[in-house]
Amino acid sequence: MIKRLFVQVVETISSTDQSATSAEDREAALRLATAVLMIDVARADFVFDESEFDHVLRLIEARFGLSPEEAAELVNEAGDKAEDLVSVHEFTQLLHEHLSEDEKANIVSLLWQIAYADGRLDKYEDSLVLKISDLLYVSRGRVMRLKHDAELAAS
Repeated sequence: MIKRLFVQVVETISSTDQSATSAEDREAALRLATAVLMIDVARADFVFDESEFDHVLRLIEARFGLSPEEAAELVNEAGDKAEDLVSVHEFTQLLHEHLSEDEKANIVSLLWQIAYADGRLDKYEDSLVLKISDLLYVSRGRVMRLKHDAELAAS
């Protein structure tokens, strides 16, 4: 299942056709890949309660301009994909190759916001976000600023 998702994301992002449909497909693939990483971080502490789910929904709605129903559908699909996720490496490599520095930093920012959604940072969430940010090649200084911003926003 994850292999199929990965192939879909690769094909969609790698497409050189610049038509409107291709741009929409690319954005949908990036949204799904980002949502899978967000769910993986939310589950890293082995607790994924309703408040974290709601926080993920709100962040996805705001970040991607989706309706509440579309966001819920994306979160549910990402949750199913995250269940089968063995490694984040394939997704992060793909995102690294196809996103700008600012887009990658935005993903890291979302991940920190998810990690702090319950008001505290678990060591597993911290470790996973740092691992993902390293795999996205976001500078450690920028990662620490984004972490600090998320911590302030959560308190």
